[in-house]
Amino acid sequence: MTSNVNSLGQAPQIDLSASFKAYDVRGIVGETIDARIVEAVGAAFVDVLGLAGQTVLVGGDMRPSSPEFIDAFARGAAARGGLVETIGLISTDELYYACGALGAAGATFTASHNPAQYNGIKMAKAGALPVSSETGLKEIQAAAESYLTAGEIAAVERPGTITERDVLADYSAHLRKLVDLSAIRPLKVVVDAGNGMAGLTTPAVLGDELLPALPLDIIPLYFELDGTFPNHPANPLEPENLRDLQKAVVEHGADIGLAFDGDADRCFVIDENGEPVSPSAITGLVARREIARAKAAGEAKPVIIHNLITSRAVPELVQHDGGRPVRTRVGHSFIKAVMAEEGAVFGGEHSAHYYFRDFWNADTGMLAAMHVLAALGGQDRPLSELGAEYEPYVASGEINSEIEDKAAAVARVREAYEGPDVAIDELDGTTFSAADGSWWFNLRPSNTEPYLRFNGEAKDRETLATVRDNVLAIVRA
Repeated sequence: MTSNVNSLGQAPQIDLSASFKAYDVRGIVGETIDARIVEAVGAAFVDVLGLAGQTVLVGGDMRPSSPEFIDAFARGAAARGGLVETIGLISTDELYYACGALGAAGATFTASHNPAQYNGIKMAKAGALPVSSETGLKEIQAAAESYLTAGEIAAVERPGTITERDVLADYSAHLRKLVDLSAIRPLKVVVDAGNGMAGLTTPAVLGDELLPALPLDIIPLYFELDGTFPNHPANPLEPENLRDLQKAVVEHGADIGLAFDGDADRCFVIDENGEPVSPSAITGLVARREIARAKAAGEAKPVIIHNLITSRAVPELVQHDGGRPVRTRVGHSFIKAVMAEEGAVFGGEHSAHYYFRDFWNADTGMLAAMHVLAALGGQDRPLSELGAEYEPYVASGEINSEIEDKAAAVARVREAYEGPDVAIDELDGTTFSAADGSWWFNLRPSNTEPYLRFNGEAKDRETLATVRDNVLAIVRA
């Protein structure tokens, strides 16, 4: 083999579509993602984004394969001229911070809340702009496939370099500047890191390991970084994965509980009674704070983004507080694009992704958690009372129906509900809204599974139950 190539080993035509998704790369280690593939993706990342001679950041989470994958991506990127800086163990929002603060493109190895056998890659351009299937990911896939099929990565005339950088301290200091927690009342906080990256970022941001102590008594649950997830899956969207946190909050007499997913870009909140506070309520609470702050800085009508499954309480609150709500499709690439287009100050999703203009329009669970701590600690009521202000309606949560012909099921529901008293729109799936505001529901087909997803909300439990049961009966007929 000549000296001016990186050898990947000759292979037949390669197809990476099993691991390249709409927003990121995600696969089973050793099957649909391995070091050889990752090295080719690193090279393709530099090629497609034109990063030769520029800084390329790469880090990863605590999954066992992440260190090997970081090294492989770095080799591929450097072979094509990237000036690689490995940033080690990071949460996904640390990558966004680094891409924003340093003005550099980057990648992190994580499979978020997926089980231990998975790993993947989330990528961002300089300024934390997302890389999705619509903004370069398909081209990166094609270029990586070409390298793998050829069996080698041709080196450029000026190969890049590989150095190291630590961003945790700067990331922590940046978040502390955005939300001042130094003067709040003392709070007892249980944090369930799920053996994920919040086990590293929580002590750095909320503790006193790197920065001055805050009036927070942090009670850690599963802070040991362990990508095999020995205690429970790092997916707090599933109720059973919150049970340890709920129990600990009550046992310790804590003021609040926080649960993070594996890569710590999402945060779920538990009140002092061990009850979940919905992501819609958190969206409303943070929106209120960000509207007030933007108005104090002279912004006439701050924009707040919410996806179409978020509670109707969110746009109502935003309008009440003098902001302008903007409704979007579900999904971070859509949210981030609309955040930029509208100059929005904040955005929230029902899935507990929270986006901030002051964080390069990217999502960060830790910053959302800090806003909740500031709101709770800035007044004397318990979180259950504070949160109740933001949850005036009753929500169904997501209910999945396994349906082969999803379009026909939606058509049946449309036929049953179409009329002058019901508004129907197709921004994302199909949303049906009662003209009197008493209920709404959305039906969204899964792109990857034979599921039709129902989400609904109503003014009271009885109304919700009636609508839910009627719709599901039609769907499953």
